Amino acid sequence: MIAERAVETPLKWAGGKRWLLPYLLPLWDAYQTVTPNGRLVEPFCGSLSVALGLHPERALLNDLNPHLITFWRQVQRGLTVDLPMANDKTLYYAHRERFNALIAAGQAQSAAAAQLFYYLNRTGFNGLCRFNSKGFFNVPFGRYTTINYWQTADFAPFAACLAHWTFTTGSFEAIAVQPDDFIYADPPYDVEFTSYSAGGFTWNDQVRLAEWLSQHQGVAVLSNQATERIVDLYTAHGFSLIYLDAPRRISANGDRTPAREVLATRNLALKVSRSE
Repeated sequence: MIAERAVETPLKWAGGKRWLLPYLLPLWDAYQTVTPNGRLVEPFCGSLSVALGLHPERALLNDLNPHLITFWRQVQRGLTVDLPMANDKTLYYAHRERFNALIAAGQAQSAAAAQLFYYLNRTGFNGLCRFNSKGFFNVPFGRYTTINYWQTADFAPFAACLAHWTFTTGSFEAIAVQPDDFIYADPPYDVEFTSYSAGGFTWNDQVRLAEWLSQHQGVAVLSNQATERIVDLYTAHGFSLIYLDAPRRISANGDRTPAREVLATRNLALKVSRSE
């Protein structure tokens, strides 16, 4: 089923949730049986790996990162990339400088900025998207042997998928949620590193998110690292929890134990089929 429905994102993205589709698809399908024209809402849409996998007719996709949303809006409009692209350190830092110059000049929402964002995302270190305190992109050059850029960077194949989707940027609390929306929230992990966007994402933000999700009348689904305080937070707000082994490893001190994540739901019976 997943192979038939999922469209792979053109972006590299740290913490992407494509691996969660076998768990999310049954929840989405169950929701669709009672809400056929239902809308997917993602407060932290990231690389769209979940939205492209679930393939909803209607979606409201938000993210804290305005440059990411600019990219998706430009793809929606038929973005093509005509700037030089190569796995080259000198070219990378020249493009990074140009991208930051556009930010400084107030042109970060332009098609030129979206092209540069795509190149930097594919070529930078580990698919990170990181900005300094002044709002400038500061990810170093990557260490890839080869890079396959998306089909000469013509994003026309995504036009049909994104046609009826709305993109916004800002706080999750500002999203115009409807009572019967299906909300899937994948916030920055509850870990020390939180510089996902200028301003970061603090523990107070995690608490505010849990409170916001718990007030939603429709289906609410949350994924995060299964830290003790995240588990306690969502248990206290009445969510049903299951634990999953993420396809990433805890590497501190040579430990290769699979990282534990939690999938928390409200207002929908959690029935998932696991693929062994």
